[in-house]
Amino acid sequence: MTTEPDAHTAGMTDLAGTNDATHAPGDPGPASLPAIEIAARVRSGELDPVDVVRAHAERIDRYQPTLNAFASVTVESAVREAEALRGRDDLASLPLAGVPVAIKDNVDVQGLATRFGSSAMPATPAAQDDELVARLRRAGAVVVGTTTMPELAIWPFTEGAGREPTRNPWSPGRTPGGSSGGSAVAVATGMAAVALGSDGGGSLRVPAAACGIVGFKPTPGVVPLPGGAAEHWRGCSAFGPLARSVPDAALVLDVLAGSERFRDPAVPSKPLTISVSSRHPVQGAPVAKAVKRALEAAASALARAGHRIEKASPPNPLTPQAFIRCWLAGIAEDAERAHEAALEPRTRAMVRQGRRLLDRGWAPEASSSRDGQRLRNWLAGRDLLITPVLAQDPPAVGTWSGRNWIVTTLGVARWMGYTAQWNLAGCPAVAVPVGRSPAGMPIGLQLVGLPGSEEKLLAVAVQLEQLLPQAAWAPAG
Repeated sequence: MTTEPDAHTAGMTDLAGTNDATHAPGDPGPASLPAIEIAARVRSGELDPVDVVRAHAERIDRYQPTLNAFASVTVESAVREAEALRGRDDLASLPLAGVPVAIKDNVDVQGLATRFGSSAMPATPAAQDDELVARLRRAGAVVVGTTTMPELAIWPFTEGAGREPTRNPWSPGRTPGGSSGGSAVAVATGMAAVALGSDGGGSLRVPAAACGIVGFKPTPGVVPLPGGAAEHWRGCSAFGPLARSVPDAALVLDVLAGSERFRDPAVPSKPLTISVSSRHPVQGAPVAKAVKRALEAAASALARAGHRIEKASPPNPLTPQAFIRCWLAGIAEDAERAHEAALEPRTRAMVRQGRRLLDRGWAPEASSSRDGQRLRNWLAGRDLLITPVLAQDPPAVGTWSGRNWIVTTLGVARWMGYTAQWNLAGCPAVAVPVGRSPAGMPIGLQLVGLPGSEEKLLAVAVQLEQLLPQAAWAPAG
């Protein structure tokens, strides 16, 4: 991790207690507030944005040494941004006024190297902010740093050869998920109020579920891709927010999308037809009883709220070949700027496989996938689908260290195999925390809809958040 001169490295202490998904008990400071409330208080003059930054910096001091959520900490420049924010003529209209945001290490932040979680990528500082970061800053957000990720965003855990792993704040011996793992940890511990992440096969939803927060993957095209790219991972990837509540996530999604379609989501105004399925897409993969009970509890709560609930499972692809081809080809394309010899051994092997697929024309766009079309056709018969995000509690840090890419892929698929097929289908999806396992780990559910159904997903997500409120704060060990 790199830091600016005023970033501290104090020892970690516990963040005590749980809450009603807003304030952290015993902590009345600005870092305990939802993003929406921070912005409202800064706009009104009740809160000084510099105080907001410093409160979040104190959290970074406390948790970063143990949890390793940040690749770069930019507190000094964040204070300068906050000072400048005070004098903005448009302060009263800024939707994210003074809100500290963390940016995943695959999006350019001016003055910082964009390393994609890899020492093999160029260390040249970015000359300017990516448009996504620029949109957040124009909305009044203050960047407090860039967050950790696995090399080239490949894995649903946030670890890499030769560097400290990122750890789960609910249990530091476990992974926080990935690839947006650092972003999720930063939000779950209040080191940032919200964060930007990406999702090519579950990389927003998996760490959101593992860390007990909200992660939203929009339909491809709703939020522009970094660098103005037309597609990423053959059309599977989308960028979106991580937050401690659905309204916070909806507001950030609005800013990223450059719209006013998503903010202030309200519960559905009429009954919806909702399918629920705990069937794992990987045949024979075990699903924890606690996960199934959490899904049943959510279905019952939504039924009591008036929705039509049916048990129905989507048509799982006969093989995962279509997604794997998009994934491997995308990794090979991402590695074009890398110093290949410095990549991790299993990454190099995946790059070679991806290049073969590209050379032979065996990696078509996700939008042309027959499996994706079958999934969209199935969804057309209902308003949305609810499934688990993870089949089990997050595994221990280091579970797949030193394993080759095939063994690692098979292992992680049995844990988080519910997500990638919806990237292939181009469907929006949101992860919402709904319960706890016997080990005390968060359990998250995934809500999936047809392309363009973001508002509907947010409406049901906010209703589920109200029906089954969860602690928004990880105990951080």
